[in-house]
This record gives sequence, C-alpha cells and structure tokens, in this order.
Amino acid sequence: MLFTTPYYENSALFVGQQGKFTSIDALKGKKVGVQNGTTHQKFITDKHPEITTVPYDSYQNAKLDLQNGRIDAVFGDTAVVTEWLKSNPKLAAVGDKVTDKDYFGTGLGIALRQGNTELQQKFNAALEKVKSDGTYQSIYNKWFQK
Repeated sequence: MLFTTPYYENSALFVGQQGKFTSIDALKGKKVGVQNGTTHQKFITDKHPEITTVPYDSYQNAKLDLQNGRIDAVFGDTAVVTEWLKSNPKLAAVGDKVTDKDYFGTGLGIALRQGNTELQQKFNAALEKVKSDGTYQSIYNKWFQK
C-alpha cells in the first residue's frame, strides 16, 4: 500500500464521569477500562503504571461499566469516545487528548495502490490546498472536535 500525507492526527482520550476527574494524574490508583490487546492498554501499562487497566472485549462494555460506576474512566480512540460525550452529558474528557507517536502513529493517510505515485501526488496536493485555505479546519471542527 501507498499512503498520502496524513490528514488526521490519531489520538486517544480518557473519559470519565462529568466533574469527577480533571487530569490524567487524578486517575492514579483508579480503574480505567481499555479494549484488550490495544495500543491504549499498552500505553497505560508503559507510561502510567500507577493506573489500573481493566481489559474489555469491546469499548461498549467498558462504557457500560463506566456508566454504572464499576470503573472510573475509559481510554480509547478520540473519535470513538468523543461520540460518547456528544450523546451522554454525564461523561466528560479527562485531561487533554494523547498523541504519543510511539503508540498512536504519525496520523492517518489515504491508502492507494502501491506504485501509483501520480495519484498520491494529486491527493497530497489536494490535501495541502484544503489545509491552506481553511476548508480542512472547518471540516475538522465540525466532525473531529476535541
């Protein structure tokens, strides 16, 4: 596969009950749900061993346990957990989004057929244009907030 320049910065976000935690440091000694086997789980284990991870087979099950008070927070893809925030005012982001490139990569690009550098250059030029004229930021603000 061949990829365009990244158009979206991959990140993760902690989510907890509204008003309960304001920073990642406040999660010390707390139980945080993660999807089992993900980079989110590895990030907490490596970078925040003071936080207890609780593995789940799906984010939905972690969300249910968060809503029912069985865990203190969930750590997952920003795009996924931000949708939860839109539909559940009792939940809130805990701290800022996490963008550690060692765990979450350098961003998402558009996949193209290997060797099609001409198409890659066209996509890259189009991405640069929408970024420079403000269109990208407008789309980002509407669909990828936080």
